[in-house]
Amino acid sequence: MTTRNDILDFYAQPASLTSAGRHARLLAPLPTEPRDLLPIVQGLVVYDVVASDFYGVTVPKAREAEIHLRSAEEMLRRLVALDDRPLAEVRTADKRLAGRCHHFVRLLLAMLRAKGMPARARCGFGSYFNPPCFEDHWVVEYWNAREARWALADPQFDDVWREKLKIGHDVLDVPRDRFLVAAEAWTQCRTGRADAARFGIEFEKLRGLWFIAGSLVRDVAALNAMEMLPWDVWGAQPRPDEHLGPQRLAYFDRLAALTLDPDASFAELRALFTDDEGVAVPEAVFNALRRRPESVPIATPSEHQLGRDLHLS
Repeated sequence: MTTRNDILDFYAQPASLTSAGRHARLLAPLPTEPRDLLPIVQGLVVYDVVASDFYGVTVPKAREAEIHLRSAEEMLRRLVALDDRPLAEVRTADKRLAGRCHHFVRLLLAMLRAKGMPARARCGFGSYFNPPCFEDHWVVEYWNAREARWALADPQFDDVWREKLKIGHDVLDVPRDRFLVAAEAWTQCRTGRADAARFGIEFEKLRGLWFIAGSLVRDVAALNAMEMLPWDVWGAQPRPDEHLGPQRLAYFDRLAALTLDPDASFAELRALFTDDEGVAVPEAVFNALRRRPESVPIATPSEHQLGRDLHLS
């Protein structure tokens, strides 16, 4: 029988894409509380799309590929190359990693798990970018031990973002109606409470039930500690604007039911991720932005041990 402690222990361990690997010692001096880690993460990444408008810097063409870095170790390696000072020291925007929402998420996950704090990525949709639309987005779900509950943290939103988007909620406890996990978005659309045409990426004109279904697959992977790129495609993910027939709808209904309450479905989600090729991450996935297949890096046992040693020491 899977216990709450079993679940929390699973999400407290550095995993393949959140292990700092050879750079684990960079995380040792960092604080342990999410509220103290948030500004550190925000000072390490600049969102490439708004870098010029929000921060007055232009991402050089030679650095545009940084948005495709997959692992926390790769991100830390690049950060050290840009500026080798301790991570907690303030760096200018031009010395930050060029990234997207998943960069902020993966770095915060790496820091939290290195300290032994349970945390997981959640794939879904934020209502605060372009209302009344819900934009594709990732956040961190971390265990609030004081209140014995999971809370949503959005590490992307520093003072600049909060001012630009007029965000008034606590970014360390995002209301569940402001960020909908993929399962909630799917369920609302399937029951007629929401319009699937409002979910996706507005500036790319990618919207609809098919898009939410893709997010469901990525969320299953994230709940199994495989935090992929938001544009990775594999398995059961539908093609753009694909019509979903009854069998496909039933399949994604099941994924939504499992991921609405992942703790209650933990054992089944773990088994599904092992046995179902529709959600299991293969050795190579299709990077939809680069339009090419890419291998998925898997950390070696020694690299995992580095992370465990760090938060157990």
